[in-house]
Amino acid sequence: MDKNNKNTSENKYIVFDVESVPDGRLIKDVKYPGEQITEDEAITRLQDEVFERSGGKSNFIPVTFQYPVCVIMALLNDRYELNEIKSLDYGQFRASEIARSFWFRIEVLDKKASLVTFNGRGFDIPIMELMAYRYGFEAKRHLTDKFGTRFRFGTRHIDLQDFIGNYNAIQVNGGLNMLAKTIGLPGKTDTAGDQVHQLYKDGKIEQINNYCIHDVLDTYFVFLRTRLMLGDITADDEKRIKNNAIELIKGSEEFKVAYESYLSHMHPFEPWP
Repeated sequence: MDKNNKNTSENKYIVFDVESVPDGRLIKDVKYPGEQITEDEAITRLQDEVFERSGGKSNFIPVTFQYPVCVIMALLNDRYELNEIKSLDYGQFRASEIARSFWFRIEVLDKKASLVTFNGRGFDIPIMELMAYRYGFEAKRHLTDKFGTRFRFGTRHIDLQDFIGNYNAIQVNGGLNMLAKTIGLPGKTDTAGDQVHQLYKDGKIEQINNYCIHDVLDTYFVFLRTRLMLGDITADDEKRIKNNAIELIKGSEEFKVAYESYLSHMHPFEPWP
């Protein structure tokens, strides 16, 4: 985001999202050792097996066999206002550098900040922990702080799926897309999560980056609504904070295409019925 537009207040919350792709080499080595198949064939074979085991519901490969290709962070101050949006290792999107940058921010730069995700406990955090394991990056504070960012019931990691679902009392059917559209946010538009792998194979990493930005913005605005529910902010506060964030990204040249696309899907909205 443009330095001239950046709010320089300390970062109190980090809203983030991870986009990933299957690790064909690891899948081939672990699941089909010694077989004369390509990495792409190994991915397809595992997808087919997952699809069959799920009864035709999903072919999503487990997090243990994936690696990140994009991580977007929205950095907020203690008043829930947007300071900056960052894309880790933007332009090169190397898994090792994405992981290094992620843990350096969590452990050093913004070590007192709380994390905000949707299903972060089920996916985003585990994949980044696995990257710390793979590349040998320290995540001591995250892993050992009793009430830190790994602790399920505290305030250092606010998983909105847990919050809305009352910690698995219900399934949040429709996910982030449902929560976004319920309050007039764009939600899913022209890209969906199951397209990321093909987009990556086609070299369309910028489209993945834009999609991830959209998810982070949705997550941020859903997070604001939950803070209103808790009484941390008023309805007027929510409107002001949201409008200020929109004006901030409107004035940014960085990620301009992503912002313009997101804002083009925002329209005047009244809840129903």
